[in-house]
Amino acid sequence: MIPARVYRFHNPAAVFLGLEDLRKRGLTPRGILFIALDPRGETHIAVPDDLDAVTQMKVGAKLTLKPPWEGRYFHFDSIHRLPGNTLLWTGDRRLADAGSAQEVAMSVSEWLWGSSAKSLFLGCTPHQPGAWWCPDDRSAVTALHLRGFVDATVSHVGLMARRIDEPYLYYLSWKNLAQRGALDAWEPIYESPLGNVLLVERRVLGYRLALSCERGIVELDISGAPEDVVAHEVAELAGGYGIVGRIDGGGFAVTRGRVCKWGLEDVRPAELIGAPNETLGDLAAALARAPADT
Repeated sequence: MIPARVYRFHNPAAVFLGLEDLRKRGLTPRGILFIALDPRGETHIAVPDDLDAVTQMKVGAKLTLKPPWEGRYFHFDSIHRLPGNTLLWTGDRRLADAGSAQEVAMSVSEWLWGSSAKSLFLGCTPHQPGAWWCPDDRSAVTALHLRGFVDATVSHVGLMARRIDEPYLYYLSWKNLAQRGALDAWEPIYESPLGNVLLVERRVLGYRLALSCERGIVELDISGAPEDVVAHEVAELAGGYGIVGRIDGGGFAVTRGRVCKWGLEDVRPAELIGAPNETLGDLAAALARAPADT
């Protein structure tokens, strides 16, 4: 467990100013562990107590952490600056209830721009998934989940997402996103052989993307997307396991939850499993040997 310090901001403008102050003290995007809103719309940001340790932190390792607070909080999963300066964020569907999610996401996005970063990935928390897109600060927010699209992530050719209660990976090109928005031009580009897709890996790494499904996990090679998306490995596996992320050259960040219609419910903080160069098959074998109550 990484000792964390929590900062609370009363409004979105204070979020940007607070992050700017923390940047001067050594904070980088990989050092932001959790961002959550409370029902009043206030923002809570957790960072390592020792900012000097930020440079050693891996994105996959963040997914194994538990939030340093308890109670009713609505968590962000990721925030992305997209081509054309549009914005995508994912997280707890109840973020919309707090009333300040758009402004907070934009404040964080502006701070990311100053760090020359395009994406921010945050810790793994249990919630019903939501995804939102906004072309600019003067436009209405589009809730992708109202059409069933969740777990949206960024690839080299456009956005990718699953659709609730379907076995497909969907794709939206950058061109269609710019011209038609984030709802009407999604195309299915891969059908899982293991049932409905319950969770999409948070980020693409080395053109690999894991889909956690009803009956196991499929690791895709998306280098030829959208025309040629192929299964790199397929592992049948019971138990509600899901790959949230991975460490480059290291293990997988694996969570576990209860399989339900919309995805994995009550997911746990991820656990890093596997050694460098281990495959999805190696991971599946290790999970199959794990005790049933872990």
